[in-house]
Amino acid sequence: MKVIAFNGSPRKTCNTATLLNKALDGAVSQGAETELIHLYDLNYKGCISCFACKIKGSKSYGRCPIPDDLAAIFKKVEEADAVILGSPIYWGRVTGEMAAFMDRLLFQYVEYSDSHRSFFPKKINTGFIYAMNATEEMLKTYGMDKHIEFNEFAMRMAFGATESLLSFDTYQFKDYSKVVATAFDVEAKAKRREEVFPDDCKKAFDMGVRFATEVI
Repeated sequence: MKVIAFNGSPRKTCNTATLLNKALDGAVSQGAETELIHLYDLNYKGCISCFACKIKGSKSYGRCPIPDDLAAIFKKVEEADAVILGSPIYWGRVTGEMAAFMDRLLFQYVEYSDSHRSFFPKKINTGFIYAMNATEEMLKTYGMDKHIEFNEFAMRMAFGATESLLSFDTYQFKDYSKVVATAFDVEAKAKRREEVFPDDCKKAFDMGVRFATEVI
């Protein structure tokens, strides 16, 4: 069993990375092989709209032909038994690196047809972990829930199954006194970091356990 996680945050040790590592710890506890890949370490761009993955009879039909760092990554994904994506929420959506990665990852596998047939070689469990400064109430107020729902729709089309874990109102700065962030209740954030974030980490761990033991 191989579980791969992708960190869409530029930070390698903060909220998103912490949650992804907890998920991989859960997978390891069940004997799975794991790998965490930091997207900001890779050299790639988003989809260039060449449509080579959609050309009839092409050797790249159903596959992205761009020869950059993602070529090897897509091979790893196809060999994996489960995949977990993780990103902070920037301006109501995932980071630019994660968005570009998803465009390239998902578009190649979904056929332009009424059936939306997937070219991915098997069905696997996938998950998406979001870390965000927003509260639960802000999720719908600012329409971020629609972004998350569409990501779930796209992941299901390509891979067969997906689930989302949302970590709200995360602690952003080590020292809030050094930044202008008066829109937020720092004491409430610190309390949530102490009392709620550990529960989010447990949920991530449990996701990893499920992905290492459940085959769809």
